[in-house]
Amino acid sequence: MQKKSIFALAVLLFLATALFGCGKKEADQGNASPASNSPAEKKQATVLLGLLKLTGGAPLYIAMEKGFFKEENLDVQHKWFDSSNAVNVALASNSIDVAANGLTADLYNMVAAGQKMSIVADKGKEEKGYQLSAVVIHKDSPITKIEDLKGKKVGVTSIGSAGHYMIGNILEKHGMSLKDIELISMNSTRAQMESLKGKNVDAVMLLSSNIAITLKEGYGKVLANVADEMSYQSTAILTSPKFTADKDVAERFMRAYIKGTRYYHDAVLTKKDGQLVKGQNYDEVVKIVAKYTEQPEEIIRESFPYMDRDAKLTADDIKTQIDWYLKEKLITKPLDSKEIVDTELYNAALKTLEK
Repeated sequence: MQKKSIFALAVLLFLATALFGCGKKEADQGNASPASNSPAEKKQATVLLGLLKLTGGAPLYIAMEKGFFKEENLDVQHKWFDSSNAVNVALASNSIDVAANGLTADLYNMVAAGQKMSIVADKGKEEKGYQLSAVVIHKDSPITKIEDLKGKKVGVTSIGSAGHYMIGNILEKHGMSLKDIELISMNSTRAQMESLKGKNVDAVMLLSSNIAITLKEGYGKVLANVADEMSYQSTAILTSPKFTADKDVAERFMRAYIKGTRYYHDAVLTKKDGQLVKGQNYDEVVKIVAKYTEQPEEIIRESFPYMDRDAKLTADDIKTQIDWYLKEKLITKPLDSKEIVDTELYNAALKTLEK
């Protein structure tokens, strides 16, 4: 009799445990965030990414290398371009889905003319205390301040480029204008650097990776960091019309990208007592960027651009840029910034991520 009672008790305990376990599993599944779904539960999609081979693509390289896109069941295939305008043309025609690119007059003119594309997230901005771009002069130059550029030759890659925008705004801050200098369109960064090296121009506008090269080779000197002169949302993540319409895939892409920017920021943009310090994954990020850009690691270490940790766009600055380009007659038609800025999918993706 005693054995039967013990057996019956054991059966009851087993059934109770099983029922509790099932109930807990169902409750846990009910509380799960949509972002926690396994890749197999998400629609597989291929995303075509267009960009220039620059350090600023670091969060994207990280997201590819660390599997952040794979976690979203996305096969991201990247394609290199030689110019920002070529990237914009490919994006507007849906030849690529996503672009990592600079914000230029060419882009705004395309949208003003009816081409559809969206600026959705940060990929690089001028932030005081960090170097992204600078006015660079020859190390032997007698120029010591912005005002000394009056009557001098300043090289930019092209008319309507980011460099054009930056030098124009910097001159205005110092009570001057583009009429006070000889602005020279040089068609390429390489031509800018060679002209500076040969003292054929007095100053050039360069990104941090190229600034590092001029310093390493011993002919460049920074006259002014752009971030100390102005705020500027210089580069961004943009999406094509077709990709923007696929909200599920676009949101998943943005979620993986934000993970990449956080990983990047924590590794290379961490500050302690006002000074940059190496984050936990600093050396790993250097190697990842070197792999994709094919640049020497010592150059990369000196050229990490600032990005918001959550990839948040400084949306108000887009209107500021458009207004300036209109004033300078570099945009042919008025353009409402709301026609090109769309952060809806970015905001939706951010809400699914923990801080």
